[in-house]
Amino acid sequence: QVQLVESGGGLVQTGETLTLSCAGPMFVSSLGVVTWYRQAPGKERDQVASIRVDGTTNYGDSAKDRFTISRDDAKRMVYLKMNRLQPEDTAVYTCNTDVVKIRIGGMTTFEYDVWGQGTQVTVSS
Repeated sequence: QVQLVESGGGLVQTGETLTLSCAGPMFVSSLGVVTWYRQAPGKERDQVASIRVDGTTNYGDSAKDRFTISRDDAKRMVYLKMNRLQPEDTAVYTCNTDVVKIRIGGMTTFEYDVWGQGTQVTVSS
């Protein structure tokens, strides 16, 4: 089963910046719509930002004016730059895509609703 891989999380102080990455394996030739989610301790999962194949973006209220989502299709990567981090941003951040195209051994196939395992972001006051 194909998985996405998140990276870039860590422990930062209030006001600092982090950039998270969401990567597809080398055999994944393209990603569909990619969405970043987060889940804080004791809370339900929340949608942070999404980006379509054509580059169109949407942001949740928590992300507007502070976070930027972008994609680099040549690298099969999606990024989430988080500025002016606050303690309430502390959460596990997870990426998802609706579909990936896979090429292995000359064969092409598709996999749907693909997730990563998440990366922890902790913001101290």
